Amino acid sequence: MGAAPPDFEVQQTEDLTGLCVLPGLVDLAARLREPGQEYRATLASELQAALAGGITSLVLPPDTDPPLDEPGLVEMLKHRARQLDQVNLYPLGAMTMGLKGEVITEMAELSQAGCIGFAQADYPVLDTTVLLRAMQYARSFDYTLWLRPQDHWLARGVAASGAYASRLGLSGVPEQAETIALHTLFELQRSVGVRLHLCRVSSAAGVALIRQAKAQGLPVTCDTSVNHLHLIDVDIGYYDTSCRFDPPLRGQRDRQALRDALADGTIDALCSDHTPVDDDGKQLPFAEAEPGATGLELLLSLTLRWAEQERLSLTDALKAVTSGPASVLRACSPAMPPLGSLTVGAPADFCVVDFDEHWVVKRERLISQSRHTPFLGLELPARVQATYMRGRRVWSQAG
Repeated sequence: MGAAPPDFEVQQTEDLTGLCVLPGLVDLAARLREPGQEYRATLASELQAALAGGITSLVLPPDTDPPLDEPGLVEMLKHRARQLDQVNLYPLGAMTMGLKGEVITEMAELSQAGCIGFAQADYPVLDTTVLLRAMQYARSFDYTLWLRPQDHWLARGVAASGAYASRLGLSGVPEQAETIALHTLFELQRSVGVRLHLCRVSSAAGVALIRQAKAQGLPVTCDTSVNHLHLIDVDIGYYDTSCRFDPPLRGQRDRQALRDALADGTIDALCSDHTPVDDDGKQLPFAEAEPGATGLELLLSLTLRWAEQERLSLTDALKAVTSGPASVLRACSPAMPPLGSLTVGAPADFCVVDFDEHWVVKRERLISQSRHTPFLGLELPARVQATYMRGRRVWSQAG
C-alpha cells in the first residue's frame, strides 16, 4: 500500500484471486489458561486457534493461576509469548492482590512490565473504598480500569431471572446486577475522572445507562461477547451446559439492544470471551458447570452472521472486531501501533478470507484445546485461509 521505498525488492508474491484481505482481528477478552491451567489450554494451542480465526491481537484478563499481580509473572508471560512469536498479546494486570478485592496492586510496576490496563476479571471488589482508591491510583497515572459491571450479591445465580429460569428451577441473576454496578461505577468515575472500559455488557438496561454516560462525556468504552449477540436464555434448552455463561444469556429484548448498540457505536467492540473449559467442567448439572466456551475460531464468522441478519455493511461489521477494539487499546496506550487497519505505517497483520466458503462448526475441526461451544453443528459464513503477522505468514488452512 502506498509508494514503495526506492530500494524495495519483492521477496514473495501470492495469488489471492477471489479472496479478501482483511485487517487482523483484535479480541479484547481471551483466556489462554497459561500459566496455571495448562490441562485446559496452553498458549501454543490457543494462539494457533486465534490465528485460525484471523485474530492477530489479544487482550488477556489477569485471572491466570497465579493472577497477574506481580511484575515477574507478567514478564514471564510476555517472554513465553515472544518465544512463540505469533499473536500480539496485551495482558491486563490484576487491580488487587490475588484478585481478592482487598489490597491494590503496584499498578506502576505492572505497567512497566507490560500491562495495558488493570482488571478484576470476574472477581468482585466488595469494599467500595478499595474501588475508589484504585480509581484514584489509576487516574493519577492515566491508566484504564477494565471492569465487569456486576453486583456480587445479585449475581450469584446461574441464569437470567425470568420465566424461563423459573421453569427450569435455576437461580436467577436480575438485570439489576448489572445496572446497580454501573450506577456505582459511574458515580465514582464522576468524582475521580478515571477512564473505564466496561467488559461484557449483557442487558438492555445496561446499554441504556452506558449510552447516557457517553452522552454526558464520561470517558467510557465497553464491549459485549459474541455469544450474547446471538443467543438468548431459551437456548439453554434442557440444561445445555454449553450455554452456561457469566454473565448469563438474557432475553430477546436484551439481545436486540446489544445488536443495536453495537451497530450504532454505543458498544465499542465485540469480543470472543474465549474461555476454555475441559470436559470435567462442563459435564455436570447446569448449576454446577463452569461458565465459558471456546470462541477464537468463531469470532469472524459469527460477526458476519450478525451483519447478514441485521443487514449491515461489511465495513460496519468488521469495525466491531478490528478498528473498534483497536481504538479501545489506543486509549489505554497512545504509543500502541495502529492495529486493526490496513493503512500505510501500520503493522502488516492481516488475514485472507474466503467469503464464499461456508463451514460447519464441528468439534474435530476446532484447533482450540477446548471444544465446548453452543454453536456446534451451525453452518457459518466465511473461512479464514491464512493469517499473517508483520508480513510473515504464520498460519494457513493448507498447513
